[in-house]
Amino acid sequence: MAALLLTIAGCSRASQTDDSGKRPAEYDTMPVTMPAPVRFRDVTEQAGICFTYHSGREASQYTILESVGGGVGIFDFDNDGTSDLYFTGGGEFTPEDRIMGVPGVLLRGVAPLRYEDVTAHARVAADYTYTHGCSVADYDNDGFADVLITGYGGLQLFHNQGDGTFLEVERSAGLLDDAWSTATGWGDVNGDGNLDLYVAHYVNWSFANNPICRTNSSAPRDVCPPAAFQQLPDLLYLSDGNGRFRDSSAESHLIPSGAGLGVVLVDLDDDGDLDIYVANDASPNFLYRNDGRGHFDEIGGISGTALDSFGRPTGSMGVDVSDYDGNGQLDIGVANFQGDNFALYRQTNGQFVDVSTGSGLAALGTSYVEWGTVFADFDNDGDEDLIVSTGHVFYHLKNAMRLQKPLLLINNAGRFHKALADEDSYFSQPHLGRGLACGDLDGDGDLDVVFANCDEPAALLVNDPPKPGASLSVRLVGTSSNRDAIGAKLVLQTTAGEIVRHIKGGGSYLSQNSLVVHFGLVPGSRIKSLEIRWPSGIEQKVAPLPEEQVALIAEPMAPTTPHD
Repeated sequence: MAALLLTIAGCSRASQTDDSGKRPAEYDTMPVTMPAPVRFRDVTEQAGICFTYHSGREASQYTILESVGGGVGIFDFDNDGTSDLYFTGGGEFTPEDRIMGVPGVLLRGVAPLRYEDVTAHARVAADYTYTHGCSVADYDNDGFADVLITGYGGLQLFHNQGDGTFLEVERSAGLLDDAWSTATGWGDVNGDGNLDLYVAHYVNWSFANNPICRTNSSAPRDVCPPAAFQQLPDLLYLSDGNGRFRDSSAESHLIPSGAGLGVVLVDLDDDGDLDIYVANDASPNFLYRNDGRGHFDEIGGISGTALDSFGRPTGSMGVDVSDYDGNGQLDIGVANFQGDNFALYRQTNGQFVDVSTGSGLAALGTSYVEWGTVFADFDNDGDEDLIVSTGHVFYHLKNAMRLQKPLLLINNAGRFHKALADEDSYFSQPHLGRGLACGDLDGDGDLDVVFANCDEPAALLVNDPPKPGASLSVRLVGTSSNRDAIGAKLVLQTTAGEIVRHIKGGGSYLSQNSLVVHFGLVPGSRIKSLEIRWPSGIEQKVAPLPEEQVALIAEPMAPTTPHD
């Protein structure tokens, strides 16, 4: 515990041991299958980032609240072309069993990989809620990114005023949700051009309902598992197009329970509307199939995505989707608790099979507790790799380590290989990971990552590949569609075949990836054209592609033919 408590006061890294002072020996015996084709360099200090998410564990209350952790958002709030960052703050507990919030921080990018704290000036320093998740979208289509924060005590919605400041508007916007919220996802589920909001809730913990739990009969008191509490129902808010929302959960046919920790909105069945996948902790996961009007059928069980390959519910946290095998259909990756494999559900025409074993992911073993999850092409070779943030929730462990190494997994023809990192690499040291987000923060054409750790300083890792590959970055601007183009499908036609990407709502764990779409290219291949299916249904073909570092493409008012 001492190593973790030392990090609260500053930004020094925690020592690479667990709470017992022993080095996690299991990592020394993990099979290494290939050298890393990418190298990530920790530039946190040089970038001016000094922030630690605060769980409140030093109060020794052993609450499940302190196990959830926080997230990070990557976005450009001032539209200056440089990515900004927001970290949620967490909270603390008083001797009177009061829950106090710890403010998050908004870091403005003043140059590539250089940040300044503008939290106070931007008016986003609210501290009355114990916070977890960060989700970013231009919910009112005014051209400026807004910030939604989840946590224990309710939602916070910060409306971007366009002058470098925000106004807190959750009440006036109709987001009257005081339940314990975790993950959220934005997306236009009913096709009216306005972003709606899915809110995942966890369990009914409170200090009045804080039982004493132990990992075994002889162990000291520890954090309780979610099974000790009643699950809370999720909510779906529909936008009226004027900045207000209404609760449509009942009419949209949501399941009234779940213990949700992860959510992603994306067109899984390729029918032109947004479906919703929800990762639930220790209960079956949900897959909501959209009828195009914002009404859903829950098909997790019949689609094969609710349980693992043994027919069991898993302790699911982070979630992301990817066409990892290049067959044009989206597959689902789910980060799970110790004892469960990382689940990879491969799709074949609407049906899914857990292929964790065949994809190489089961070779990681089941000792990890997995959180932030991002599929992205980190080595710029045309397929999407996988990074997973890890770290335990319990304090007193016999057969597992509290601090765990994050996972860098390289996709090689549809099979994932754990990459060998240098001894001084961030990936070679154990951490108490939670949130994770990615984006091209330095504008050099490859993807960087940000870790939002728990009771340990956040980390920014810049991607320095030994052999830089070619790539294309695209920023879509909707007109008939929502301005962020969440729900768009992009197909890049190249001389080596096509590459499919989607703009997703939600994903990873409590975090927001950059909405700039990134394509790595197969070495030696050339771009032929980009085909876009906008959320409105408008189809557009762009060829040749603009030569800007980030191609900015606006939605046309009607289908277009290729331009010269």
